[in-house]
Amino acid sequence: MKPTVRVVAAVMHDAGQRVLVTQRTAGKALAGQWEFPGGKVEPGEAEDAALRRELREELGVRVGGARPVMRLRHEYPERHVELSVWIVDQYDGEPRGLEGQPLRWERPASLRALPLLPADLPIVDWLENLELAS
Repeated sequence: MKPTVRVVAAVMHDAGQRVLVTQRTAGKALAGQWEFPGGKVEPGEAEDAALRRELREELGVRVGGARPVMRLRHEYPERHVELSVWIVDQYDGEPRGLEGQPLRWERPASLRALPLLPADLPIVDWLENLELAS
């Protein structure tokens, strides 16, 4: 039986309605692919707390406001992923790759040109039909 991993993912946007994606670094599963920032939810940790912790650790930003927008499940060959997707409406600080990961701000229509994680593709579908608040 495959393990199930609980993950939070952030849709962060700028005034130009571009969204932030990060590239998985060497040594991680699916290295080189792009994803929405976030990470694993620790046992006993609330999803909103995991989101705030992951964005602080990975990007150096402090989340001021976030709301859950969807839940997804994806099956990879080695594990199941339960993904909780959040829109981050407010944050303090300029996102930077504290773990050495490249970052890009992209318009939702441009995301399909990147090698995105398969679990994140439904987020792109959703974004293409959404007008982000600026």
